[in-house]
Amino acid sequence: MKNLFPSESCKETQLNAFNPQSWLQVERGKLSKFSSQSSSSIESLIKVPEPHILPFFKPVDYVEVLAQIHEELEACPPQERSNLYLLQFQVFRGLGEVKLMRRSLRLAWQKASTAQEKLVFGAWLKYEKQGEELIADLLASCGKCAQEFGPIDIASQLSADLNTSSYEAVVMEGNETLKTVIFRVGDEKIVCDRQKIAGLSAPFHAMLNGCFTESLQEDIDLSENNISPSGMRLINEFCMTGSLGEVPPNLLLEILIFANKFCCERLKDACARKLASLVSSRDDALELIDYALEENSAVLAASCLQVFLHELPECLNDNRVLEVLSGANRQQRSIMVGPASFSLYCLLSEVAMALDPRSDTTACFLERLVESAESGRQRMLACHQLGCVRLLRKEYDEAEQLFEAAVNAGHVYSVTGLARLGYIKGLKKHWSYDKLNSVISSFTPLGWMYQERSLYCEGDKRWEDLEKATELDPTLTYPYMYRAASFMRKQNVQAALAEINQNYEAAFCDVQAILTLSPDYRMFEGRVAASQLRTLVREHVESWTTADCWLQLYDRWSSVDDIGSLSVIYQMLESDAAKGVLYFRQSLLLLRLNCPEAAMRSLQLARQHASSEHERLVYEGWILYDTGHCEEGLWKAEESISLKRSFEAFFLKAYALADSSQDPSCSSTVVSLLEDALKCPSDRLRKGQALNNLGSVYVDCGKLELAADCYINALKIRHTRAHQGLARVHFLRNDKNAAYHEMTKLIEKARNNASAYEKRSEYCERELTKADLEMVTRLDPLRVYPYRYRAAVLMDGHKEKEAIAELSRAISFKADLHLLHLRAAFHEHIGDVLGALRDCRAALSVDPNHQEMLELHSRVNSHEP
Repeated sequence: MKNLFPSESCKETQLNAFNPQSWLQVERGKLSKFSSQSSSSIESLIKVPEPHILPFFKPVDYVEVLAQIHEELEACPPQERSNLYLLQFQVFRGLGEVKLMRRSLRLAWQKASTAQEKLVFGAWLKYEKQGEELIADLLASCGKCAQEFGPIDIASQLSADLNTSSYEAVVMEGNETLKTVIFRVGDEKIVCDRQKIAGLSAPFHAMLNGCFTESLQEDIDLSENNISPSGMRLINEFCMTGSLGEVPPNLLLEILIFANKFCCERLKDACARKLASLVSSRDDALELIDYALEENSAVLAASCLQVFLHELPECLNDNRVLEVLSGANRQQRSIMVGPASFSLYCLLSEVAMALDPRSDTTACFLERLVESAESGRQRMLACHQLGCVRLLRKEYDEAEQLFEAAVNAGHVYSVTGLARLGYIKGLKKHWSYDKLNSVISSFTPLGWMYQERSLYCEGDKRWEDLEKATELDPTLTYPYMYRAASFMRKQNVQAALAEINQNYEAAFCDVQAILTLSPDYRMFEGRVAASQLRTLVREHVESWTTADCWLQLYDRWSSVDDIGSLSVIYQMLESDAAKGVLYFRQSLLLLRLNCPEAAMRSLQLARQHASSEHERLVYEGWILYDTGHCEEGLWKAEESISLKRSFEAFFLKAYALADSSQDPSCSSTVVSLLEDALKCPSDRLRKGQALNNLGSVYVDCGKLELAADCYINALKIRHTRAHQGLARVHFLRNDKNAAYHEMTKLIEKARNNASAYEKRSEYCERELTKADLEMVTRLDPLRVYPYRYRAAVLMDGHKEKEAIAELSRAISFKADLHLLHLRAAFHEHIGDVLGALRDCRAALSVDPNHQEMLELHSRVNSHEP
């Protein structure tokens, strides 16, 4: 979603088109041709776009909101739970916690109290699982069914709410002289049981047994009521039997309209359910949805809606579907989706924003979302999202009203929209600056507040704000980009270009890594495809043979240079090398870089390009393992081994077995499997990994000599990470100094060494530990262990306030269970029961089944005042 919302330039500056070729000519040092226009082109290259205003729910204190939701879930009636889980989903979405978002959606689906809620959240989960059809197929090949979020039987799940007792109870008190009634329809006469027909509805009861003249007539003309003789006969049959047999759809529609006109609820319900069972395609749904809404049939309307939702996002390209979904008024929405209107338009607006956030469809769905909002929290989210879209569409007055409404409802983050709009509409910068200043002084400061305020000041003030933004929230990317661009601007142009001129290799490496992560990525505010830039830079980089590439990969892999390794593999994929193996290596690197979606895409490409059946089975095993299907991954490994004994099949089996088995005795089997893997042909990169894993198993078994041998052998073939395992062996031998020096070797060799500093901190005295962990935070601020360690040290020193502040510093940008758990324990220790309870509830929102957290929550809850 972040990429869907490009920033709005404060003054709507239109940049000149970018010409990559002319830029490269400048880089080559041809400054004699460097005109003033070229200078502005270079300036545009280092112009950093403003940070996006994200269309997400971003409360100032997300911990407090999560805690409130958890508390409400404990006490609310069942019909309110789905909406609370949807709100929890929106909080996690604002935090970028994808796994937690999906879990909340799944809980909303599981706790749905109506069929309409069930179908909305089921369709949403199905939409989220787009591209995962392969996993379902692989599970099927193992004899296991994936959990599907397919269509539900609306007719069976949506109970009939029929109120017929009032007139049925007095049916026998009617005219007992006339036993039958003859209805004339055109030239035909249909003889019916008078009291059975009277029992259809209150109007019929009044007609046949009340004060109307028809109550004394045996022959009644129904020709003007849009019912055919065939339809009337079927109605009579329903009165006698209580059910409808096989009836053509056109007659069902005719009877449905007649039943609605005369308030025959049982008959209407029976028709609607029959029609609902016939809805199997988009055309069916489009044909019947208008009847469903006009005749107030919830069963039929929900069945039609389900077809539309299960065809997302494709069905939003059908104008007929858009007309139904965007044109429905409040009453029609109530018929179609019952109490789940807000959930429905949350889903539809998300899908529409992914397709085109500026489209009329997106705006229309968000308008419906605002109309559907019932609570203050729903309203603030809906107004903020529609405000973001109005801003993109340059509908500034409407955007301002919406952001104001969101702020007034309590969504402080929407002030960013008001600040941007103030500047766009010609107000002085200090107006927007003061707006943000007021927020910073009124609330606990967050990174986005300082980042946004920096847009409205210059020089040192701007720099200071961006430094503060990074300190408070290192996940924000704009401050890093701005500072880099500022450094670039401050250099002499010729010297800067000369510096760039000597780093084509680094540029080539970076752009190939970018293309690995996102093949369609566009650079320089979307004006240049990354693939085009790669083509232009490539002519300045030395060409490598396949053998050169393997050597480069070996060097970079050994030096823990993951970005460099990705770049080499990208280049190798252009050659005739075995692509399956390369895509598999690519997936390993992407997992290490915490890019699971890109890693899964690479694994699927590895499977697609596998050179043999046994190789394909290995990649299928990893796909299943990485999606949580460990036993099925193990089964694929065994199937591969049955075809051919290979390194990768044995390695996969050992890995999956070690993870899935709780039996300590399985370690001997894992050792045997890794030894089998090492006997099979493979390159040194993979054999080093196997030796490293084997060493870990030996350590867990207490066989330190064997473990040390494995790590030393791995280091001999330059598996650099084996230093960490060997350091552990030294530590277990009570040689802490040797462990420290072993980790120092890893730090010196590894390009990416934050984890190495973190591990080394375990093998030194407190001051050195603090220094190492400060370095970890500088290199990778998202690692939570350093914050926990520093907080624990402060707590030991009876600096409770500072300890809690250290944890709060990380919690503000990362919803981490361990951080929340520790802060809850600190609050309990100092007697702050409410603070402890709040953190417990927020932590249980992150992991509802964490045993220690449940125990702490129970203990703290018992002391709540």
